[in-house]
Amino acid sequence: MPRIVKSIVLTGNGTNCEREMAHACRLAGSDEVDIVYIHEILNGEKRLDDYHFLNLPGGFLDGDDLGSAKAGANRIIHAKIKGSGEPLRDQFLRFIREGKLILGVCNGFQLMVKLGILPAFDGEYFKQTVTLSFNDSGRFEDRWVWLTVNDQSPCVFTRGLKKIYLPVRHGEGKFMAKSAPVLRRLRRQQQVVARYCTQESDKPTLEYPANPNGAVDAIAGICNETGRLYGMMPHPEAYTHYTNHPRWTREDLPEEGMGLAIFKNAIEFIRSDEFEQRPERIEEGG
Repeated sequence: MPRIVKSIVLTGNGTNCEREMAHACRLAGSDEVDIVYIHEILNGEKRLDDYHFLNLPGGFLDGDDLGSAKAGANRIIHAKIKGSGEPLRDQFLRFIREGKLILGVCNGFQLMVKLGILPAFDGEYFKQTVTLSFNDSGRFEDRWVWLTVNDQSPCVFTRGLKKIYLPVRHGEGKFMAKSAPVLRRLRRQQQVVARYCTQESDKPTLEYPANPNGAVDAIAGICNETGRLYGMMPHPEAYTHYTNHPRWTREDLPEEGMGLAIFKNAIEFIRSDEFEQRPERIEEGG
C-alpha cells in the first residue's frame, strides 16, 4: 500500500501565505493537508508527530518585532504544550530526527535559520549560525527573480531542477553567515541549494535587481546536511499555475508553474522507500 502523505501548514501570529502553501501541497498530491494554527499545537489539540511534511509559510510573524521571525523562533524554543508540559522544541526535534521534511519559505526560511534548524552542521539543532537581514535597497522588494539550482546539493526538494523563476516579497531577505568558515562549509558541503541569477546566465549574481536583497554569495536557499530541511526566500507556492506568471497573457507557458515541482519532489520522496532510510547526522545534536 502506498503511504498516505499528511502535510501540515503551520500558521498564526502574522503568517499570511498559508492557503497558497496548502493549495500547492494538494496540487502536488498530498493526501491530507491541514492548516494548523500555532495555538492548536500549544494547546495540545494538534501534534507535529501526526504528519510527514511540515510547511512554514511566508508572512510577518509577530509583526517582525525583534527582526523577522525572531519572536516566533523564541516561542518555539521556550513554549511548552498545555497539559503535558512538553517543550514545543521537542516536537520539532523529534520531527527532524524521524527524517521528516520541512520547507520554510520567506518568513518560514527566516524562522528556520533563527531557530537554528538550518544549516544545523553536524546535526546540531537550535544553534543559529546564519541569518536573513534587511535588503540592501532599504525597502520591501516585490518582484520576480531567476534562481540557479545546485544539482550537487542533497536537497530532496530541488531534484531535477536547474533554473526556476519565482516571485520574492520581503524586506529582510539578505542572507548572511556568522563567519567566513560557516560560509565556506555551506559551499563545501553543497548546502547552498539556490542562488540568484539573471535570465541570460546561470551564474550567480550580486547585481540588483536580479539579486533583490544583496544576499552574500547570491544565496537564496539552503538545506541541512540530510537535504530534508530546506529554506528559501522566493515563493514556490506563488507559481503553481501559468496564470500566476506576470506575463501569462503574453507568453506561451506550460500549464504547471515552476514552483510546483518543489512540492511534488517532497511528496514523491515521502512516498518512496528512501524516506524510510534514516540519514546520517539525524541523531546527533539538539
